[in-house]
Amino acid sequence: MQNQIEAITKQVLDKITPKKAERAKVEALSRELEQKIALACQQEGVQAKVRVEGSVAKGTWLSENPDIDVFMRLPISIPRKILGDVGLKIAKKAAGGAEQVERFAEHPYLEIFVSGYRVDIVPCYDAKPGEWQSATDRTPYHTDYIKAHLGEQLRGEVRLLKRFMQGIGVYGAEIMIGGFSGYLCELLVMKYASFTQTIQAFAQYNRRVVIDIEGFYVGREREMSLLFPELLVIVDPVDKGRNVAAAVQPQKLYTFIAAARAFLGKPAKEFFYPPEVPILSSEALKSQFAGRGSAVIFLVIGGLDAVPDVLWGQLYRSKRSLRTLIELNDFDVLRDEVWSNEKSLSVFVFEVEQQVLTNVKKHFGPPLEREAECKAFLAKYANSTKVVSGPYIEGGRWVVMMHRKTTDAVALVKAKLADGGKDCGVAGLITKAMKKNLKVLANAEMLEIYNANRDFAVFLTDFLTGKPFWLKAQ
Repeated sequence: MQNQIEAITKQVLDKITPKKAERAKVEALSRELEQKIALACQQEGVQAKVRVEGSVAKGTWLSENPDIDVFMRLPISIPRKILGDVGLKIAKKAAGGAEQVERFAEHPYLEIFVSGYRVDIVPCYDAKPGEWQSATDRTPYHTDYIKAHLGEQLRGEVRLLKRFMQGIGVYGAEIMIGGFSGYLCELLVMKYASFTQTIQAFAQYNRRVVIDIEGFYVGREREMSLLFPELLVIVDPVDKGRNVAAAVQPQKLYTFIAAARAFLGKPAKEFFYPPEVPILSSEALKSQFAGRGSAVIFLVIGGLDAVPDVLWGQLYRSKRSLRTLIELNDFDVLRDEVWSNEKSLSVFVFEVEQQVLTNVKKHFGPPLEREAECKAFLAKYANSTKVVSGPYIEGGRWVVMMHRKTTDAVALVKAKLADGGKDCGVAGLITKAMKKNLKVLANAEMLEIYNANRDFAVFLTDFLTGKPFWLKAQ
């Protein structure tokens, strides 16, 4: 098995390791961008240290995805509330006519596309260690730390880990993904000394992983457990008060663990390069819905004017609130998800056990030992026209049978979201979009949208199938 893993990783590493010509091209572009941004800073009268950071600076980038990050270290005299605006103005001036997308992490930054490469231009403060004004202030120190501690051999191991995580869909710390960052991958390889040993370590996962490379909390484990309650804790070597893995969602961690076990059990190149998902035909999709026995409810909204990280934050928050709304009205949600092309279409998906419930439900009152509560319960329900049966005693407490207010999940959602769902916890941007244009569809009613949007079709096929591609080879 080990020989098989070595053969696969060698093939992958040969593919993802930048060749000499590509390195030269990326380095030249990086220097050019540094100069343009430094000039734009001067023209705006802002003193700044401009430097390429991230995987390109650390030598851990993949040939198919350089991830060029240029940071502007701005004076701490600039007020925190305008740091992003100042940075964006400089970045846009330096970008000129290049394709641009505003992004948002803790504050705005600019993503541009130059010579076929994606480049992030990010502002931060020129802060001293431990005197951070924004989350991005640490990045230059991360770069210096990795360059000083990660040898050339281990850089290839980092590339393998990144590519594996990309393949199984757990790479990327942005809100949309909630996965592992590049810096986190570098620290894991530093800890475990290779890609394979990192995979083996996570395959043996048991409750919690805690890594403190610099030994900040030796003898202070209880203190660390109180400070970092997450399932995965990687203490930042340049900031002992920060968990590098804080953004990793539990589902992404569990996916990595399961995929690591599957890879060790049956290694395959597909873990690094997943096969294209064959989408369900229209007939197959209708057959899926007809045969499931459950109901899949779709909430479809139009364009949202927001930078992606803000958009996804609001989509996920709204999804949680919508699930709560549905469950509080007695519908059992089996699964939920949200998809968006970040431009013209976003879709919430809720699979419920059944779309239509019986018209009668059982409502439990207080136990008999609570005399005052029992008296209030009987006063409310003893002569209520809403009661079908009861009050009667069952299991030592009062019970009534009542008509439901809503029996159809689609009707419930339509009624509750007629005003955009603000009172249901739906986020502000989503509320506006729902007020403007909301479609609530069930099962095969989604077919027209499915056929018109291939990316959504891929997503929905994967949702309905429910099985990771890497299990197919098991």
